[in-house]
Amino acid sequence: MKYGFVKVAAATPALRVADVRYNADNIIAECGRAYEAGVQILVFPELSLTGYTCGDLFHQQALVEGAKREAERVVKESRGREMLCFVGLPVLFAGRLYNCALAFSDGKPLGLVPKSSLPNYNEFYEMRHFAPADGVSGEVELCGERVPLDAGLLFRDENQENAIVGCEICEDLWTPAPPSVKHALNGATIVVNLSASNEVIGKREYRRDLVRMQSGRLVCGYVYASAGTGESTTDTVYSAHNMIAQNGSLLREGKLFADETVIGEIDVDRLAYERKKMTTFFSEAPKERPIAFRTPVRPCDLSFVPSRLPFVPQGEKERGERAELILSMQAAGLAKRMEHTRSRTAVIGISGGLDSALAFLVTVRAFDRLGKPRKDILTVTMPGFGTTAKTKNNATAIVEALGAELRSISISEAVSMHFEAIDHDPSALDATYENAQARMRTLILMDLANQTGGIVVGTGDLSESALGWATYNGDHMSMYAVNASVPKTLVKYLVAHEASRLGGEAGRILDDILHTEISPELLPPTKEGEIAQKTEDLVGPYELHDFYLYHAIRWGFPPKKVEYLATLAFAGKYDGAVVRHWLKVFYKRFFSQQFKRSCMPDSVKIGSVTLSPRADWRMPSDAVSALWLEETEREDN
Repeated sequence: MKYGFVKVAAATPALRVADVRYNADNIIAECGRAYEAGVQILVFPELSLTGYTCGDLFHQQALVEGAKREAERVVKESRGREMLCFVGLPVLFAGRLYNCALAFSDGKPLGLVPKSSLPNYNEFYEMRHFAPADGVSGEVELCGERVPLDAGLLFRDENQENAIVGCEICEDLWTPAPPSVKHALNGATIVVNLSASNEVIGKREYRRDLVRMQSGRLVCGYVYASAGTGESTTDTVYSAHNMIAQNGSLLREGKLFADETVIGEIDVDRLAYERKKMTTFFSEAPKERPIAFRTPVRPCDLSFVPSRLPFVPQGEKERGERAELILSMQAAGLAKRMEHTRSRTAVIGISGGLDSALAFLVTVRAFDRLGKPRKDILTVTMPGFGTTAKTKNNATAIVEALGAELRSISISEAVSMHFEAIDHDPSALDATYENAQARMRTLILMDLANQTGGIVVGTGDLSESALGWATYNGDHMSMYAVNASVPKTLVKYLVAHEASRLGGEAGRILDDILHTEISPELLPPTKEGEIAQKTEDLVGPYELHDFYLYHAIRWGFPPKKVEYLATLAFAGKYDGAVVRHWLKVFYKRFFSQQFKRSCMPDSVKIGSVTLSPRADWRMPSDAVSALWLEETEREDN
């Protein structure tokens, strides 16, 4: 698929123990359905041609030969389908029987991967029937070809350079040193597991964690296909616990005992980008060239819609837990800075907007943590030419509700004197008109911090930093910036969380702040006294910019992929032209405004995206955006 996505599936077809023809028929049928659904990699369970629970029947020549014969039929029936498939069968090699995964595509057998670790404890007794891989390597005749047999085989898609597949079988994953570790270090971005994991109480959760965490440790996609209800129930039952995971996250999970096929997309370009960044993920030169296969480069047909708010957890419970963690991190960072600087006060410019409200709430938590009186939080409203009654009243009310000190210092006269000093026409509502107000406010805050033995707490957020939507040496500067790695879309949820937690009058005021237009209020209000300068009308919707920021910076996606995902995520709200327009604005501003980020104040990192020059992001202030903008103009083929 385009944009680095690989559509994968884990399937558990109907099965009869030892009935190889019946099993092959169902595997062939499932291959056809999967291919029609656009699947590129299809994984069946362990010993899926025979059934895992054949017991001593594995010693029967009829079963082994029958499995080989049906495997050849399955392979031949795949002709014309460029799809990598894995089925399980017993394979006789050099006088020993091996539990193998057969990889094949488009009518051609590609390789046999023998199981390395054979469980021989509790209900398992595989060593009674099979030999472990234990370094075995050779060739087996299949479909009239010499097919390699080796536990270290890798398979590479010629049409997607980052789609490299390694294979392990069931118990291999449960061992201290799974083969998948070696596969990943040799370049595999996807690991498939053909499994027959029986169900006992508590095993589902443990198995899920194993799959999920292995994908995280190895920065890979993991496709797990397990045996289902067709297996013998003489002593055990099998639930077809099929799963798809990626880099520590579970993407898809089948319902137990449903024998269902799960389909999902693994983003191999995203995985390759993450590995490239990680200096502790060391790669090894592959000992042998990966076996080539090919899947068609189809248009993306994703089974999921990307979240519009990638920085915000989806579930209500998770959102609440995340909010508490972030607020605690912000407060702990500020508390440490105040302790270290022996600051008596924290000085905050409070505007009645979201960002200053969040900074104030964090400061209240920090003071409570330190056992300091809230009266030592010095909040300052600084009404100017664009201040509206609503924001000023909300600023005053929230401070009074939480018991901090409030001062009101008008900047209008001081800014007017400044205009006179620099010979600026106050009727020219330009950048000078706006920025003079922002810098005057910062001057007042800094001087008050000196006067009261405190520090200025910055209010600017991550989204503003990304877009450079701050006045240089104005609201751009502070002595500790508590919101600097919190994107605007997340700021809203943090303030909403505190509104709910505090309740009462404070909760009501915060709710009103949440429903106030985002604005720096640097231009005169309308005749009706309403906010005239609406930020999102000028720089674009923050939900779009946060989406771009997450995918372009966190994962390094190219512009066309970011645009494609955004078009999917915001379908019905923004059309493609709008998405592309604001994407261009994002790249232009992100590049041109780096100089502001190069000297941003200290701040606490709270998530996977931060633009601090001392932490995650180092970028020259003179970098040119031409390459990225050119790609936004290019039409997809």
